[in-house]
Amino acid sequence: MQLTSNVLRRGNRYALILVDMCVGFTNPALSPLASDADSVVAANQQLLAFFRERSWPVFFTTVAYSDESQATVFREKLPALNVLQIGSGLEDIDARLTPQQNEPVLVKHWASGFFATDLHDRLQAAGVDGTVVTGLTTSGCVRATALDSLQYNYRTLVPREAVGDRDAAAHEANLRDLGIKYVDVLSLEETLRFLA
Repeated sequence: MQLTSNVLRRGNRYALILVDMCVGFTNPALSPLASDADSVVAANQQLLAFFRERSWPVFFTTVAYSDESQATVFREKLPALNVLQIGSGLEDIDARLTPQQNEPVLVKHWASGFFATDLHDRLQAAGVDGTVVTGLTTSGCVRATALDSLQYNYRTLVPREAVGDRDAAAHEANLRDLGIKYVDVLSLEETLRFLA
């Protein structure tokens, strides 16, 4: 039986959360975790311009490790994560999306941008009740962040063109599942129109 799924009402104030738009995920020549993400970068450039024009909150996340004790089970499961060392340059946000001075980059060790970070506190301080979650990868850190966004009671949007994955089938399956149960998955154009 098909579940009934509503489109969420518009929130009062949205924040943009760019998940792991760092070199380790956007440059396949440098990292085994990366994929061809040029179109995802371009969509995020549009969203950044939209949020910046309105002085709405923007947050970036990146994954980086500085010692062997951090996220040991996650790194055992996915050893490719070990390339994301502090100082490697792979943790740097892609230069095409360079954060401004008032746009924090939160370093995380696990999948969700909320887990063991102060993202929720920062969103609360910014008076936010809705989020737009973008970035890489759809089936991993984007999904985890979007799900936690809902679980912290934020009205959550995921713009389809602004997320990407190394696995096209996983990308589509996760967008479908997220859209049915947890968030609103919209096109980039629909997202901008909804927010405006």
